[in-house]
Amino acid sequence: MTTPQKIALGYFVILAIVAGANYIPGLQDEQGRVCGVFELDIADDLLHLGSALWAFLGAVLSRRAAVFFLIVFGGLYLGDGLLGLATGSGYLDLGIWRWGVQDLDLGFKIAANAPHLLLGSVAFLSGLKFRRA
Repeated sequence: MTTPQKIALGYFVILAIVAGANYIPGLQDEQGRVCGVFELDIADDLLHLGSALWAFLGAVLSRRAAVFFLIVFGGLYLGDGLLGLATGSGYLDLGIWRWGVQDLDLGFKIAANAPHLLLGSVAFLSGLKFRRA
């Protein structure tokens, strides 16, 4: 298994855990937020599950499929995180259309969007690095 395939497999594990986070007892606070920050609904769970399956397919199919996953997934999630940081709503969960621009505390926006910013940037940069290597 090549390095890009191993990275994609790591994303599969991370995204599968995130997809199941709503269903693990003790991870939600009184308002139903996972880890006190993330309001995940069924649309978010399906998005993360679909992303996990895409990562798994990229990992097991080929190096090229893994690199494609890393670049496209990374770009989508990084863009979503940047939009969420700027507006309080992302596009992957259709939040920008459902709730529009939200007046949220900057610290909360950073915490809420950090996972997409981190996962997206690492995936995107990894994909670019291994695109020609």
